[in-house]
Amino acid sequence: MKYRLVYTKRALGDIEKLDIVVKKQIGSKILLLAKNPLKNAKKLIDFRLGQYRWRIGNHRIIFDIEESNIVVLRIRHRKEIYK
Repeated sequence: MKYRLVYTKRALGDIEKLDIVVKKQIGSKILLLAKNPLKNAKKLIDFRLGQYRWRIGNHRIIFDIEESNIVVLRIRHRKEIYK
C-alpha cells in the first residue's frame, strides 16, 4: 500500500527549528519509513500525542495513520517530545 505524508502546521514548525544536518537526516529517513510505516514504528501508550512514533537518532516523529495518509504530528528531540 502506498502512503502519502501529510504534515500538520505544528510539525512544519518543528522542522523549521531543526538544524540543517538533522533536517537532512530526518528527511531521508522519513521517506524510507513511509513505505512501510508500521514495520519500524512503536505504538504509543498515551494516545493524546498520537498513535505511533518513529525513532531517528535522538529525535522522535509522532504520527497517526488515517486511511492511506501518514499524518506527521510532531518532530522533536527525545527529551522534549513527551512533555
